[in-house]
Amino acid sequence: MPMLEHHGASIYYEEYGQGFPILTFAPAGLLSRISVWSGPSAPINPMTDLSKHYRVIVMDQRNSGGKSRAPISAEDGWHSFAEDHIALLDHLRIDRCHLYGQCIGGSFIFSLLQRQPQRIASAVIAQAIGRVGPMKPGRTARFDEWAKGLTDHPEATEAALDGFFHNLYDPGFVYSADREFVRSVRTPCLVMYGNDDAHPYAISDELAQLLPNNEAIVEWKSGAALEAAKPRVMAFLEKHTPAQ
Repeated sequence: MPMLEHHGASIYYEEYGQGFPILTFAPAGLLSRISVWSGPSAPINPMTDLSKHYRVIVMDQRNSGGKSRAPISAEDGWHSFAEDHIALLDHLRIDRCHLYGQCIGGSFIFSLLQRQPQRIASAVIAQAIGRVGPMKPGRTARFDEWAKGLTDHPEATEAALDGFFHNLYDPGFVYSADREFVRSVRTPCLVMYGNDDAHPYAISDELAQLLPNNEAIVEWKSGAALEAAKPRVMAFLEKHTPAQ
């Protein structure tokens, strides 16, 4: 079983296909794990749709209900996930790659772009999460539902969970990065719009306006729009794949 061990975390991953690598981040919020790619919430499944031409890396995020596990503390936040992602790239000896992230994957992408931009050839940001307007008091129902699924985590006290929640979601916008940073990103990005409360259209639209080197697809999640979007994603990746 392919497992990365680092700093107390055990991170499970799988690889599909060959070619220039793409590190992918599945949707489903903190339940982001490999199996979600095969479900109805992921219109584009990197394991099948991208692996014909690329080396696709998929992973269970820490404590997502999959096979990855890590301690939980009040100091955890976006940096904790970024450290997992960097450690996985180091483990696989990948110096440069594309990123493909849906939902919470957008926030993961911006974390990596802040820490190691030189490593990212391009990024596909599909229906990024984000917040429009002020934060409501208390933790969200979705976060508490994730917390109920934690097992064998005696360290996950209410204080630890509160700290983790606020570290993740207090900042607003796309949570892991502010507008000033997004405006400074030079990495080519493909913004695929969201259209619901968890993935607001307004957030995707603002990303498309702020990112200085981006393309955008507004409709892409089903039917003819999805069939038209898939070759556009492949063309974007091909355009920004370094010569081998």
